[in-house]
Amino acid sequence: MASVVKINILTVPAEQREVLEKRFASRAGVVEGSDGFEWFELLRPLEGTDDYLVYTRWRSEEDFQNWMNGPMKAGHQGGGQGGGQSAGQGGGEGGGERPKPAATGSTVWSFEVVQQAAPKPAAE
Repeated sequence: MASVVKINILTVPAEQREVLEKRFASRAGVVEGSDGFEWFELLRPLEGTDDYLVYTRWRSEEDFQNWMNGPMKAGHQGGGQGGGQSAGQGGGEGGGERPKPAATGSTVWSFEVVQQAAPKPAAE
């Protein structure tokens, strides 16, 4: 069975970049303990776009869906950011009013890993 990659494209105005990154940092560790989780990266744009990419890799679609319907959903209901997939869209820090979303738009792409490479170990 091939791994599954989810890429969430978050459109983030320049003035909200720091907010988005702080929200993700405050949720560090939330997704890492999820069954089937393999990898996470938050990618900041360097030029030409306001789109951040949130890259997560999962053992299977089922593992991703279990996380979406478990810890991530609970994070949204409890006012949190929901971990890796949508920290830009939520944000409550406490029980009061929810802060304005850092992202102005969000799209999720799904892929199956069909080929991969890693660096070769250095020769001794």
